Amino acid sequence: MSKVRRMSRIFANDGKSITLALDRYNFASDTDGIDRTIEILPELVESGLDTVLVTYGMAKTHEKQFQNVGLLIRADITSGIFDPSVPSTEGFVTVEDALRLGADGVISMTFPGAHNEVASHRIAWELARESDKWNMVFMCETLPYGYAVTTPESNKPEIIAASARVGTELGADIIKTRFSGEPGDAEIVKRAQRPVLALGGPKTDDQLQYFKFVRHCMDVGAKGVAVGRNIVQDPTPKRMVAALNHIVHNDGTAEEAFEIYQA
Repeated sequence: MSKVRRMSRIFANDGKSITLALDRYNFASDTDGIDRTIEILPELVESGLDTVLVTYGMAKTHEKQFQNVGLLIRADITSGIFDPSVPSTEGFVTVEDALRLGADGVISMTFPGAHNEVASHRIAWELARESDKWNMVFMCETLPYGYAVTTPESNKPEIIAASARVGTELGADIIKTRFSGEPGDAEIVKRAQRPVLALGGPKTDDQLQYFKFVRHCMDVGAKGVAVGRNIVQDPTPKRMVAALNHIVHNDGTAEEAFEIYQA
């Protein structure tokens, strides 16, 4: 299968994607809602979900649930699951492992600016090289300084943009990264020179404000969103996906999406 064909399973015909991140088990102990969400995944696909990002174990365990959706497998795992303040990962899953499970691509993180950034860059580069060999898609999640926004510097558009370009130069086909919410976020997309998915961010209970953030990301050029907790920990994941679908695929407003969410 060609890489173009695999990209078409991750992105809809309009070139955009709503990706559900279910890979939190590899990085944190706070995993509420993930197992419940997997059970209703076919309903989320009907609501507009395009792709799931999962762990190796999930891909083995829930093959039936993932039949009709794009599939990305997380290739790295944290080396400190109970201490997320330290950005440190190891690569475990290979491209061939992912191929055997029917995946369309693999993903790993890089931490530009962190003390151990070279180690994360090497994991990404090796995955990119092997992905090219097998025509698999490689998504690089570029997180300046660490997992979360810890300083004003780590949330500056120019810093995020420079980090995104690192992922591109390592060989990524898709970039997944945070957006600051500022007009300067357009530089992230410009510098990446790849389709960019905006990180869904921490769980929020202000859905209207969240939809405004997603609308902003699309307006500055993102090709979609990669959302975890704001879907899996939402009381109504199906309505959340439907609302995101209205923004991402129907070019709707945040206010319209909020009405869909409340319906």
